[in-house]
Amino acid sequence: MQIKLGLGKLTLPASLTEIIVAQQSKNGIQLLPIELSHVLELSSLPGYHKDPFDRLLIAQAKIERIPLISDDPLVNKYPITVVW
Repeated sequence: MQIKLGLGKLTLPASLTEIIVAQQSKNGIQLLPIELSHVLELSSLPGYHKDPFDRLLIAQAKIERIPLISDDPLVNKYPITVVW
């Protein structure tokens, strides 16, 4: 999100920090660190998606067995649960 903000491809009603802190409090959202297992999982993913950041999110969702929130149709091709 910070990258998209910097590129001017995303606008938010408040700072990203304020939004994340509020959502952590309101919805119990936790930040997921990038672990070695996530990075290594990248090599087993099919090449449907070329964006390295999205691929890392997909790998995290797969390893952690958690849903990924995305409206990107390419994400639906991977063996993960997608919400949106």
